[in-house]
Amino acid sequence: MTVVDTPLKPLGADRVTTEPGVHLIARLYHKGARLDPHMHRESQLIYASRGTMQVTTPRGRWLVPPDRAVWVPARHGHAIDMLADSQMRTLYFELDWLKRETRGARLDREFVVQVSPLLHQAILALFAADGGPERTALLVRLALLELRRAEDSSTFIPLPQDPRARRAAQLVLASPASEEDLATLAGKVGSSARTLSRLFAAETRLSFKAWCQRARIAAAIERLSTDRHLSVKQLAADLGYASVPAFSHAFRQVTGRTPTEFAEQTGA
Repeated sequence: MTVVDTPLKPLGADRVTTEPGVHLIARLYHKGARLDPHMHRESQLIYASRGTMQVTTPRGRWLVPPDRAVWVPARHGHAIDMLADSQMRTLYFELDWLKRETRGARLDREFVVQVSPLLHQAILALFAADGGPERTALLVRLALLELRRAEDSSTFIPLPQDPRARRAAQLVLASPASEEDLATLAGKVGSSARTLSRLFAAETRLSFKAWCQRARIAAAIERLSTDRHLSVKQLAADLGYASVPAFSHAFRQVTGRTPTEFAEQTGA
């Protein structure tokens, strides 16, 4: 994804401007919908009050269940895939407004935040029809304050930039339960196991083993977020774990919660 082939997309006519420099857009997307790679002049906070999204940027893939939101800076290319019917609520911020109101806060890279009950209610209240300008201005600033306090990388899958390592990552993501060892995967992408291991460590800040575990847990989060009737036992088996305790331990290592706790807290 490059600046050349990523179109600059203007905001839609359905936007609501709360004050000069801040815009809101509420849309419903159905499962399977895709917003192809694009960028905006504005920075944005993307939140689905219901449903699960997958946001892909040059840096990696961000899984966004209902208790997460993703910050995407202005002119950063990204694509969005809807993994379930999603009620999207997006806040857009013009750069002059951000510069003036955030006092130099570091909002120049994409990241995911855990949505606290306070942030959730602030976003929903912004889209309510009964808010006056003073209340709306306070809610916008409250949302930004919460945003800077709640970064959470547990649902982020960093993607390596080297073509061989990127291809290996894509193979794992396509089949996260696969038990192919590093040497077999390296042979498929025209590399040695040693080189592939070094590339993953250098470009994702994770060992290949840890990266694969992150990919498997992301697949688990996607399944939990989109299939209400899926049992933890079945999910563990589908992803190649020997037992439910082994799966729960790996899930907790990445997310800080057990699969059951995650499902309960996200409404899955």
